[in-house]
Amino acid sequence: MSPVLADVLLVTALIGALALVHRPLGDYMAAVYSSKKHLRVEKWIYRSVGANPDTEMRWPAYLRGVLAFSAVSVLFLYLMQRVQDRLPLSLGFKPISPDQAFNTAVSFVSNTNWQSYSGETAMSHVTQTAGLAVQNFVSAAVGIAVAVALVRGFARSRTGDLGNFWADLVRGTVRILLPISVVAAVLLIAAGAIQNFGDIHTITTLTGDKQAISSGAVASQEAIKDLGTNGGGFFNANSSHPFENPGGFTNLLEIFLLLVIPFSLPRTFGKMVGNVKQGYAIVAAMGIIWFLAVVAVTWIEYAHPGTASQIAGGSMEGKEQRFGEGPSSLFAVSTTMTSTGSVNSFHDSFQGLSGGVLLLGMMLGEIAPGGVGSGLYGMLIMAMIAVFLAGLMVGRTPEYLGKKIGTREIKLAACYILITPALVLIGTAVAMALPDGKDAMTNIGAHGFSEVLYAYTSASNNNGSAFAGFGANTDFFNTTLGLCMVLGRFLPMVFVLALAGSLAEQKPVPATAGTLRTEKPLFTGLLVGAIMIITGLTFFPALALGPLAEGLAA
Repeated sequence: MSPVLADVLLVTALIGALALVHRPLGDYMAAVYSSKKHLRVEKWIYRSVGANPDTEMRWPAYLRGVLAFSAVSVLFLYLMQRVQDRLPLSLGFKPISPDQAFNTAVSFVSNTNWQSYSGETAMSHVTQTAGLAVQNFVSAAVGIAVAVALVRGFARSRTGDLGNFWADLVRGTVRILLPISVVAAVLLIAAGAIQNFGDIHTITTLTGDKQAISSGAVASQEAIKDLGTNGGGFFNANSSHPFENPGGFTNLLEIFLLLVIPFSLPRTFGKMVGNVKQGYAIVAAMGIIWFLAVVAVTWIEYAHPGTASQIAGGSMEGKEQRFGEGPSSLFAVSTTMTSTGSVNSFHDSFQGLSGGVLLLGMMLGEIAPGGVGSGLYGMLIMAMIAVFLAGLMVGRTPEYLGKKIGTREIKLAACYILITPALVLIGTAVAMALPDGKDAMTNIGAHGFSEVLYAYTSASNNNGSAFAGFGANTDFFNTTLGLCMVLGRFLPMVFVLALAGSLAEQKPVPATAGTLRTEKPLFTGLLVGAIMIITGLTFFPALALGPLAEGLAA
């Protein structure tokens, strides 16, 4: 079987699996967040934190819950890293330095999972499981909760109530993320991933050298790392390490886990607003952008432009032989178009133009399909922008799902889409203007600029992947990238929740003959076009200086 045919069958199998679970998982998540009943374990959690899950919250109270929980999580994870040498199963590791502990705590709480350290040589078993893995669950649950609050804003009218943050947080963790993660972890273990709390083993190689082999609770962390679109690997090599990703089956499983919740949430949206066709329009836009990116990156990597790749006969630098070009490209697109950041190959070694596509996937706001929760609310805001543009063209007040998109709503949406571009471009400009940015680059010219641009794009969009040649473990980058992660995660949530509250207070507007049919293919095309034009106008100059210049010079 030719590699190209194998790749086509792989993508086909992945799309088939996602389509198979789209409806049942989407319906299940809609039922979870619409239910009035509480499980016994959930009641115990509510009592332990002093929360009343039946109390409805307006958007300021919901936001306070999000920020308070996240702030406590950052403090808890920071302190755990600083005292890990005093905790059980420390493996003899020293405490993490203050700037790196801050960066890591912010990274995992913001669902970014940017890692400026090697997990197997820095983090103890307790820090990995009770600290990092726990945040993989709850940070993902926070993202879904905010998305559900926005959906309730569309579904409700004449009320400012958006549900209860604590109930949404607990339900997302207990009823959705935990059960799927358990099944996924068992499958990973059966396929060869490791799961233990063993010590570091020192072995003698064939050449007589000594090598340390780390072990740990890898499979359980790997499952939620991908399912929750987190991305932080147990090992520095992430999903290219055979203990995390042993072979072809686990590679496909991990890609499936990256995409399954983000691609199913539009069905949840459609069920909760009472019109599943609206969900189909959203998931179609997500799927079109994702598929085009997969085709583009795979084609460029197989074409292997550039003298070195042509001499070698392929673009295999930085890729695992057991995966090859196609599965590596599929994984890379899926991880950058979700807010995941896990990698099974090193993006620094991709061709200039394909690296640009990966960058663009993050610059879109990671909405195709995006992170768990964040992808849906990002796409819904872009849908509102598309409706607004259509309204301008026909001279009609824009409406979406029976809600008027007025001055307040469009200002909130505009603020949302301006946050991450500002963080990316300002952060990159400051880093390039200072010696710190130039010193961190291992390459000169356009590729070196791409390393810095990629770092701030990844941090600001809560992705977490990196061009591997970039030296990020410095006081400057630990601090500035940490601030980008905080602002890039929580500032957009402020505008999303404010927008949800504004929509929920409106009374529904009846559809008329002039109402834009947002469930039709025409609107899906308009939405895809609006996303590409807005992003292209914003980031094209920066892309031209980095990956486009590198690709054209190859």
